[in-house]
Amino acid sequence: MQITLIAIGKTDSVELAKLISVYEKRLAHYVKFRFDIIPDIKNSKNLSEKQQKEKEGELILNQVQPSDILLLMDENGKQFSSMEFSQFLQKKMNSGIKNLVLTIGGPYGFSDAVYQRSNGKISLSKMTFSHQMVRLFLVEQLYRGFTILRNEPYHHN
Repeated sequence: MQITLIAIGKTDSVELAKLISVYEKRLAHYVKFRFDIIPDIKNSKNLSEKQQKEKEGELILNQVQPSDILLLMDENGKQFSSMEFSQFLQKKMNSGIKNLVLTIGGPYGFSDAVYQRSNGKISLSKMTFSHQMVRLFLVEQLYRGFTILRNEPYHHN
């Protein structure tokens, strides 16, 4: 299985980008992982919230293949403990999925078309985090999930 993380816009913080890179490298020991960054929409200030979501949605959907499982990072999604998330990953791997696509939307979320195409939603917390922080938290949780599956000492109960 491959895991692809799609996000809108580059990471502005050099420090966050370095930390994300650390976990990307660690994750590569367990699973094929790809991080696709979709550039910010140009002239977005001239667009309504709905127009911006639709443009971002088109770009997201252009990256997704029909056989991909598309999961959206969404505040109304299912929440997992780290142990539950590792079990979720194991089930996805066991099901024969070729590409699990996790997607972080833009500042206004996802278009209706992206919601319709998605196979589910995941929430990291009831709290709101910046899109930049969500990238770090998600990559770290993926890494943590795989260390749990391998009974490695990274995660402590």
